[in-house]
Formats: sequence, C-alpha cells, structure tokens
Amino acid sequence: MPTFDAIVIGCGGMGSAALFELARRGRRVLGLEQFPAVHDRGSSHGHTRVIRTAYYEHPDYVPILRRAWERWYELEQLAGRNLLVETGCLSIGPADGELVAGVRESARLHGLALAACDPAPFRVPDGFDCVFEAKAGYLMVEDCVRAHLERAVTAGAELRTEEPVRDWRADGDGLVVRTDSETYHCAKLVVTAGAWATRLLADLAVPLTVMRQTMLWFEPKQPERFRRDRFPVFLYESPRGAFYGLPMIDARGVKVARHYGAPELPNPDGVNWTTSDADEVPVRDFLNECVSAPVGRCTARQVCQYTITPDRHFVIDRHPANANVVVAAGFSGHGFKFAPVVGEILADLADTGATRWPIDFLRADRFA
Repeated sequence: MPTFDAIVIGCGGMGSAALFELARRGRRVLGLEQFPAVHDRGSSHGHTRVIRTAYYEHPDYVPILRRAWERWYELEQLAGRNLLVETGCLSIGPADGELVAGVRESARLHGLALAACDPAPFRVPDGFDCVFEAKAGYLMVEDCVRAHLERAVTAGAELRTEEPVRDWRADGDGLVVRTDSETYHCAKLVVTAGAWATRLLADLAVPLTVMRQTMLWFEPKQPERFRRDRFPVFLYESPRGAFYGLPMIDARGVKVARHYGAPELPNPDGVNWTTSDADEVPVRDFLNECVSAPVGRCTARQVCQYTITPDRHFVIDRHPANANVVVAAGFSGHGFKFAPVVGEILADLADTGATRWPIDFLRADRFA
C-alpha cells in the first residue's frame, strides 16, 4: 500500500495551495483530483476572480487577506508569470446596507484606506453610497491553480488526476484513502473537496449545500469605458440582488455575475453544467438598470458552483472526530482569493495542530 506523510483530496484552489505548502516543507505528499488538473467542474475556474481587502463579509478576514496578498505575489515570483492585477474595487449599495457599511467597518477596524469616487458608469439611486478601495483587483484563476500545482510537483509532491476518492477511514495511528484504482495510507489527511465535501465530510456536522452560479461576459458598445485603467472590479448591492464584475481584458468583454440568488442543492449531482438564455436574464436586467454604459451581446457563459455554509463563512479546522484530518470547506463563493494562506493554514494544522492565523471564527464547532 503506497504510504505518504499527507494526502490532499481535491486539488482546486485550496487543495493545490495546500499540496504546494506541504511539499515545500519537505513532506512526502500526494494530491488526488477526480478531474483533470485545472478543470472547469468545480469552483476555481472562469478566467478571473476578485481579490479585495476591506472585507465586508467579516472584519476578521482582513489579517488573513493581508497574508494572502503576500503569498500571491510570492507565487508570481516562483512561477514566473503575472497572476494578480490591481485595479481597485468600487462598492455600491444602500448606505445602511450590508456591503458599503461592511466595507467601511472593516476599513475602520484595520486602518485601511478608502476613497471617495466617481461611480461612472454606474447609476447610483438616492439613498445609495459608493466607496473605492485601492487595494483590490483580480486573480487569473486557472493560472493560479496551475502555478500551485506546478510548484508542488517541483517541490516533490505526487499528483494523480482523474482518480476519484471513494472514501477514507482511520487506520490505527494513520488513515486509509480508497480511490477507484488504489488504496493509500497516510499519517495526515487534508480534505479540500469543494462541493464533494458534502459526501466526503458528511460526518463533519456542518450543513453544507451547493449552489449553481453562472459567470457571463458581455461585449461593451463603448469598450474604452471598460478598460482596467478606468473600470475597476465592482460589487453592487442592488434591489435585484448582489452582483459583481470585472473589467474587459480580452475579446470576451466585461465579466458580470450574480452573487447567490439561486436554489441551494444537497450535493453537486443537481448542478446543471449547461448554460441557457435564462442564465442571462437577471444579469442583463441588472446591467440595463444599474449601468449607464451600454453592453451588447453575451459572448460567453460558464457555470461554477458555490459550496455554502449557513452563515456564509468558511470552515477551516481539524476534523472533530480525528485530529489527523484537516478540512477546508464551505467557501461560499468568496474564498478563492484566500487560497495561498489557506494552504499555509492547512499545512500548519496538519503539521502541528495549530496556526498563528486567526481562524477561530471559522471553526467547525460553531454549528454544533
């Protein structure tokens, strides 16, 4: 039976980072991925992902985010390619709503700089506020996952793709992981299985659900208004729901998507990976209502999935029934930007059972 110091199940955004971190610490580590490397059937694809610092979701994320920025720039140096582009982030919403008030509170608590801003080309209704944060931008998501995997293998990790994990169990002082083609033994196990955590972590006592989301790209009729030197990433808390977008950086156009707003499913089996015109309707309605610069046809659509906890915050912890198992799940549609520091935290927990990063608010037992 092949034996490893650690096995990582799921090698998307979080798993690839954990695999890299464990490998560069000298651990004999195996990464198991059920799909091809850097695939489009999980939560870590879609060309770009937003990164921010003044985190409206919870101010306790900010210290972890600051570390994430450091680690993304370090990964750029190691990989020899550009992974992160700073554009700033424009947040628009009701003055007393979750978004703008949350951004201001995180900035106040952590001494982050915010600026007054020109909201063009957005329409801002009466009673709404807008705020600009310079320390924000976007990540090239597939390139980030690929860079972590490449550096992990260079550091000595083994990566086995298209090998689904069927189950895992404790075995004496270690663990056994069974796939379709092999059975492995390890001292420590890291589970970063995305939506498939609903199965592999069914005994975690965390009520995880899965939400199908669609990312869309539109062709601007005035492309110059959507250049990244003029058009930052944005978040917009509108009466139609929460939306986000990124500047036009290639022929696909400007990227816009709805955040949440779809049914919660018990597992990934119910996710329809085929897009339809119906996916465009809520985003087109938002653009028509809230953006003054006209956009034309939808040039591309892509499905991804959120894995969601009831409070929309992550779970990063040791498994309550087995301290040799470390879990990261429920990233709830806002987790990718944290990937390199999550990899570091997971390696800390696997190595010593503790980390210097403030993750108490992300513990699994909050749902007990």
